[in-house]
Amino acid sequence: MLALPLLLSACATAPAATEGTRGFFWGLLDGALAPFAFVISLFSDTVAMYAVPNSGGWYDFGFLLGLAVVWGGAGGAAGRRRKR
Repeated sequence: MLALPLLLSACATAPAATEGTRGFFWGLLDGALAPFAFVISLFSDTVAMYAVPNSGGWYDFGFLLGLAVVWGGAGGAAGRRRKR
C-alpha cells in the first residue's frame, strides 16, 4: 500500500536551478516567512513555502537559518527550563 505512493513520487521533477536565482539571502527571507507562506499555500496554488528553482545549498542554509533565528529553534525552549 505504501509502495504505490513512493513509486509515483519518484516520477516528480523540479526545474533545474539556474545561475543567479534565489540564493542565501532569499533563503533567509523565505525561512523567516515560511510559517505564513505555509498557511497561505493551503488556500492558494500560486504561493509556495520553498522557492524552486533556487541556487542549492546556500539557499537551503539561509532557509533553515531564517526559520531558526526568527522562530526560535530548540535553543529557546532549553533556556526556559526551571531549576529545582
